[in-house]
Amino acid sequence: MSAITIKKVESNKDLKKFIHFSYKLYKGHKYYVPDLYLDLKNTLSDKNAALEFCERQAFLALRDGEIVGRVVAIINRKANDAWKRKSVRFGWIDFIDDKEVSKALLDEVEKWGKERGMEEVIGPLGFTDMDPEGMLYEGFEELGTMSTSYNYPYYMDHMPPLGYEKDNDWIEYRLEVPRATGVPPRLARVADIVQEKYGLQIIKYKKAKDIAKNYGRELFDVLNEGMQVLYGYSLLSEKQIDQYVKMYLGVVDPKLVSLIADKDGRLIGTGICMPSLSRALQKCGGKLFPFGWYHLLKALKWKHDNHLDMLLIAVRPEWQARGVNALFFKDLLPYFISEGYDWCETSVEMEDNMKVQQQWIYFERRIHKRRRCWIKKIK
Repeated sequence: MSAITIKKVESNKDLKKFIHFSYKLYKGHKYYVPDLYLDLKNTLSDKNAALEFCERQAFLALRDGEIVGRVVAIINRKANDAWKRKSVRFGWIDFIDDKEVSKALLDEVEKWGKERGMEEVIGPLGFTDMDPEGMLYEGFEELGTMSTSYNYPYYMDHMPPLGYEKDNDWIEYRLEVPRATGVPPRLARVADIVQEKYGLQIIKYKKAKDIAKNYGRELFDVLNEGMQVLYGYSLLSEKQIDQYVKMYLGVVDPKLVSLIADKDGRLIGTGICMPSLSRALQKCGGKLFPFGWYHLLKALKWKHDNHLDMLLIAVRPEWQARGVNALFFKDLLPYFISEGYDWCETSVEMEDNMKVQQQWIYFERRIHKRRRCWIKKIK
């Protein structure tokens, strides 16, 4: 069998091959959700605002001229400074079930990081927490989401023999929408008490552009404050915030955005949901053209799937553990019910983050996915 060669991704042609490799590897897979091609292309190109404080290099693994694996090596210097680590991250990793391939890819990440003074390899991680995190190890028969990655079960078997150990685990919940019973009385009662006690306001808009105009930047300030203590988090820069305001607030349904402000109008928390685009992305194969845009627009505007993705829930630190989260669901659940949604999926949350998990107590729920971040010391 021929040896594995590693090639740097250095051109748009290479990047196209990099993105298309996962489409080929998972073609026809029932649970895999492809990345939207243009989004991933922008993320991995020089357009990504995270490159203000990150370095990156994408690699392809080839055998006899055929692509058999891919990976991106990333150094997030802002996160390394904040967490006092010298880490090189690996992200967007995919490979055929061949340990020579996975070893060659991760050896290249290790080498690239070591040349830049790094002392450990961690991943899968992206540039920031806004990118996919973790390697799936439970939930292989659950539909993927737009904001996470999917991988075959064999990926997990490759890691320990290569010297990798657990560094952090995330979980994801499936929450049932209480369509038959309505908003749980206990939840409504907590929300009413908290709202009256602190004079909080639930702010709604009819147009997404008005959310972006009035609270766009402040919304991501809340995210920075609320999530800065979480594993590997790096504060979003001004340029990144501008990108995410356009990316997220340009397509959201205002009815699925909940803004909580104090009595003075200062934003203290936000919750953003979106109809699941998983099936739409499968139908369009991750491509907008020639007709992929129709499937996405249909899922967003005309005929949504039966479940939602919780993209973001964040509360400023001084307001956490005061019941503010109950207001999100008091606001959003009636819309979930009236629109016929059956369930919603949380974003990834650290397995030991009891503050986050406590907010799901009002729902019938189950953990349906688990993901792992690996670590290996560079010798």
